[in-house]
Amino acid sequence: MTYQGVLTKMATEFSSPIQYYLVFENDFINMNQLLNKTLKFQFVRHQCLNCSLNKPIFRQGFCKSCFFDIPQAADWIMRPELSTAHLDKEDRDLEYEKKVQLKPHIVYLANSSNVKVGVTRKTQVPTRWIDQGAHEAIEVVEVPNRYLAGITEVALKAYVADKTNWRTMLKNEVVDESLVEWKDKLKQYIPAEAQDYYIENNSETQIEFPVLSYPVKPKSLNIEKAGSFTGVLKGIKGQYLIFEDDTVCNVRGNEGKVVSIEIV
Repeated sequence: MTYQGVLTKMATEFSSPIQYYLVFENDFINMNQLLNKTLKFQFVRHQCLNCSLNKPIFRQGFCKSCFFDIPQAADWIMRPELSTAHLDKEDRDLEYEKKVQLKPHIVYLANSSNVKVGVTRKTQVPTRWIDQGAHEAIEVVEVPNRYLAGITEVALKAYVADKTNWRTMLKNEVVDESLVEWKDKLKQYIPAEAQDYYIENNSETQIEFPVLSYPVKPKSLNIEKAGSFTGVLKGIKGQYLIFEDDTVCNVRGNEGKVVSIEIV
């Protein structure tokens, strides 16, 4: 059986283990059902996630002109402290920015390769943690806009990491930590504007991933450069497909690329 479509971030369902789905325009694949099966990937063309044109992908699944134009790729996406919608100030599209920035946001701690701090919209819990390959996470504050979440993250990352080491995460070399203790320890560093939003007496969320075996020396697959790839699927963690030969494919890193997937 062969499927074809443009790659986008895998959809997930919170269960034990997490259920993963590749969603195409007219079809979807439950990737958990393909564990231990041989898959053949073939690069077909580009398809920008915004304009849908066959133009080289620049970043985040967008072609270069879209990336520098649309609000979905603005700097405040990656750096929430740059959000300005709460000031009624436009960056690229004030209507869109208000819709996204002026919603409840969570600052959280997650343990994937190490304990890290992050920001996500409340509606993206626990999806964001799953996408990062975190096996446990906890909410620290719930604030009414993205700016407050951003300045809280900036303050806390002086004391804890804000990045995931993808190789360590995929090899599952994770040290178990008490995120409750970390959260209590970091409370004093939360900015004054966000102190009232601190979440008391909550517990960690545990996440189990569908992985049969972890890679020893993960090597990253760029589907476009490779042209094609065939391998036995052994696991899914974060947004990565893990294959028997230690090849790993970051689906999110290949967004905007049209591929065919044959189940051999």
